[in-house]
Amino acid sequence: MADVTPQLVKQLRERTGAGMMECKKALDEAKGDLAEAEVILRKRGIAAAAKKSARATKQGVIGSYIHTGAQLGVLVEINCESDFVARTEDFQQLVHDIAMQVAAASPAFVRREEVTAGALDQEREIQRARALAEGKPEKIADKVVEGRMSKYYEEVCLLEQPFIKDNATTVGDLIKQKIAKLGENISVARFVRFKIGETAEKE
Repeated sequence: MADVTPQLVKQLRERTGAGMMECKKALDEAKGDLAEAEVILRKRGIAAAAKKSARATKQGVIGSYIHTGAQLGVLVEINCESDFVARTEDFQQLVHDIAMQVAAASPAFVRREEVTAGALDQEREIQRARALAEGKPEKIADKVVEGRMSKYYEEVCLLEQPFIKDNATTVGDLIKQKIAKLGENISVARFVRFKIGETAEKE
């Protein structure tokens, strides 16, 4: 078994923000493997975050992002449990990252529960017509449609989108990691995305 040195514990703390004892335990479990210990901590953190998800979030920050050239802008409201956490650098960075995500990936909804019945029906019709046009039999077309709907949620729901800075992580998982690190529930309340010319296009 590899020696778990104080330097190794310090390194893991810097990478994850977890407490010293948690880092030591994870490194012991991972037999001194830093990458494996980080995975163990992330799994524990996400499990702990799930327990906090029911707690009320009445504090937070309204963040903004204006893209270079000032043709595209975003406002987001991200909530947490205390003013103390709302002022931390970690929370502020999360708010900025989510505002950038909205600017880059243009989600229509925060979470899948908010997707309207109308939007779902329209997408199912599109995917069904596409499946039939590809020559899929009627019975199989319905299964194909349901399979493609998960991709649709990934595109239109902020929490299910791959994070623009790390495609292996969803925005929802990024938030869970921050919940684990900061010890408070965090939720995305709402966002609005402004793009020059969009109102003229609608008219």
